[in-house]
Amino acid sequence: MLRSPGPEHPSGGLLLAPFCGLRYAPDRVGSLAAVTSPPYDVVVRPDGLHHLQTADPHNIVRLILPEAADPAARHLQAARTLRRWEADGVLVRDPEPALYVYEQRRGDVLQRGLIGALRLTPPDEGVVLPHEDVMPEVVEDRAALMRETAANLEPLLLSYRGDGTATGATAVIERTTGRPPLLSTTTEDGFSHRLWAVTDAEEIAEAGRDLSRRQALIADGHHRWATYLRLRSEHTGEGAGRDGFWEHGLVLLVDTARYPLRVQAIHRVLPRLPVAGALARLEGAFRVRTAEGPLPRALRALETAPGNAFLLTGDGAFHLLHDPDPDLLARTVRDGLPEEWRRLDATVLHSTLLAAVWRVPDRPSEIGYLHDAAAAVEQAERLGGSAVLMRAVAEDTVRALARQGVTMPRKSTSFGPKPATGLVLRALGGLPEGHA
Repeated sequence: MLRSPGPEHPSGGLLLAPFCGLRYAPDRVGSLAAVTSPPYDVVVRPDGLHHLQTADPHNIVRLILPEAADPAARHLQAARTLRRWEADGVLVRDPEPALYVYEQRRGDVLQRGLIGALRLTPPDEGVVLPHEDVMPEVVEDRAALMRETAANLEPLLLSYRGDGTATGATAVIERTTGRPPLLSTTTEDGFSHRLWAVTDAEEIAEAGRDLSRRQALIADGHHRWATYLRLRSEHTGEGAGRDGFWEHGLVLLVDTARYPLRVQAIHRVLPRLPVAGALARLEGAFRVRTAEGPLPRALRALETAPGNAFLLTGDGAFHLLHDPDPDLLARTVRDGLPEEWRRLDATVLHSTLLAAVWRVPDRPSEIGYLHDAAAAVEQAERLGGSAVLMRAVAEDTVRALARQGVTMPRKSTSFGPKPATGLVLRALGGLPEGHA
């Protein structure tokens, strides 16, 4: 069991430092909306990447997903682009260190939180709780990009549970949103985004006292968090960078007692496994029945299915896999972990279906991950493979497992709304003296 933060905790819980944000100069770009992007792992390639690249020549996707012949060239290109944009005044560093209040709104969805430089703590201290495994090759790629650019290009999304009242950090946030924002824009997904800078020392201290008692769950950004920890271990002492840059990482902290996040599923695409082959290999492992389309109707059938269930498609039909063979589960799902973990759809998918029944290697070339169900179906049909559509996991289940130090299979959840990338960056030299 991990330790709970509080006054007696050696790290003091969440320690969020102000920094001098690097932001787009509005008069140097077509629009702020045109230079933003979803997080790097949500961009659907190649179509989504091309769409963003052509939206504005300075779109942030040229930094988070640069294109070149090989990884080293990509990372170097991103670093050169970042330096050029700053030298040309496209990106400008704010003059005062600040915590940034960030608001997203669409219809009845409202999310507010604080963006800052979070002091990194060892995993065993339990201040920041991961809940998913990561892919080493992705961590290595993100680490190489951050090393070369010496920057945190997009914030992680972390959730914590406050008191549910307008006190502490929440009070600072709600007072701040009554003032004129630094920026305001609406992206093509219909979300409006507003950003404010909190530079007053008393307000920063008020938020800090509250957060120092809190523990956070990684809602989105496990690979970037693992990257932060790797780079911190590489840069110790004199190597920590000016102002202790590598001792901190850029995050957005959201109090889910006040602003609940939405939890959605992440779907799998198996490009080399046709649906006919997937069905043939089941051999009684699951019951299979046809779910009526179109896609929204089939997804509703998936939601109401008891026990472990998945929607297999890619051949123009929807096949509901449900009621797995109990003996098969007993043979394929690891013992020694909480029953909640053993019953997760993602656990059964990876341990039983992918590894034991379908024998799909756990490699990026064999398993793709998409947040949008329709995009997953389209990609599977185009590639002649299969899409496995998933259900969301309740946040309480995620948090309960994380507090026990148990990680879920990678890409088990998608928390949102996710912060737009490109509204504020953190680059080496952007942390004020005294916060290292």
